[in-house]
Amino acid sequence: MTSRTPALHFLALLALCSAYIQGPVVKIFDFPGALAEMEHFGLQPAPFFAIGVIVFELSMSALILAGIYRWAAALALAVFTLAATFIALRFWELPPGMERSMAMNGFFEHVGLVGAFTLVAWHDLREHGAPGKGRTS
Repeated sequence: MTSRTPALHFLALLALCSAYIQGPVVKIFDFPGALAEMEHFGLQPAPFFAIGVIVFELSMSALILAGIYRWAAALALAVFTLAATFIALRFWELPPGMERSMAMNGFFEHVGLVGAFTLVAWHDLREHGAPGKGRTS
């Protein structure tokens, strides 16, 4: 199916990865803000985590878009997103109100991203066979 609509397939993957490209770019251009974000979530040492997140998100997005071990990169971003969601969007700890509702919406939007990345991995493995083949598009 993707061989008949490669441009649409790529654009869909680009849309899925867009937050994982935009976020690191913002962190690069506002590194003090990236450090503050890591500190806010209790991730120490903040420079280690900030650089790690930047490198991880950009490299996994690049692998997905290039079709190189797409299944593994998609699963890595799914696990990362799930972990980050439980760190950053703990809506159950907030009092009822607008802030809690917004955090809950964000939490479940991120769960949707986890599902989408899992589907990308499943589709890639199904279309291209067993892991270890390298380039998969």
